[in-house]
Amino acid sequence: MRMAVSKKVKSLPKADVEAIFARFAQIEPEPKGELDYSSAFTLLVAVVLSAQATDVGVNKATKKLFELAPTPAAMVALGQDQIEQLVRTIGLFRTKAKNVFALSQQLLALHGGEVPADRAALEALPGVGRKTANVVLNIYFKQPAIAVDTHLFRVSNRTGLAVAPTPLAVEEILLKVIPEQYLLHAHHWLILHGRYICKARKPECWRCPIAPWCRFTPKTPAPNVKAVKHQG
Repeated sequence: MRMAVSKKVKSLPKADVEAIFARFAQIEPEPKGELDYSSAFTLLVAVVLSAQATDVGVNKATKKLFELAPTPAAMVALGQDQIEQLVRTIGLFRTKAKNVFALSQQLLALHGGEVPADRAALEALPGVGRKTANVVLNIYFKQPAIAVDTHLFRVSNRTGLAVAPTPLAVEEILLKVIPEQYLLHAHHWLILHGRYICKARKPECWRCPIAPWCRFTPKTPAPNVKAVKHQG
């Protein structure tokens, strides 16, 4: 994952980084993810299924899946073919169904049916990479982990929070520069900001709460300003 930028963005000073997260905390003190889950296992499965898919689409598919198989044992009993049928509306559903079935088997065989609160153990599961492991560690186990998806990667580079060419490098920088009191929720704040405001093609800078500190230029003007200019 690499982001093309028209010019080198300078990293933000410490005071600006703190101001950004203080603003996020003021607006939404307890940010929440948008995947539906009821346990560490259902969260893990939902995140595995969410790769290259929307949270809305995943939630629609997992509603029935989690009713039938809320535990690793129930998922294995359900069987790979049935899992595949239930998640067929999601992209790459065959591969994902295979991974969900296999990771459920592995949880039973190696972890007593429990999801481990350890990154290395999570990454050893079928279909689980660093990003997925970090989501589970952060959301369920309340660890200050940061999962760098496309939204978070974009926001970090655009704003100057973490200027780096790879997700891992962005993650490592963020863990160093974000004040400790904001680390637990930083993952959600940045992803939701990228999803709804700092969008890929046209960031909505006119309503951005962190615009005063953001390095992105030129800032996108409000739609009505564009209309007035066009009419003139």
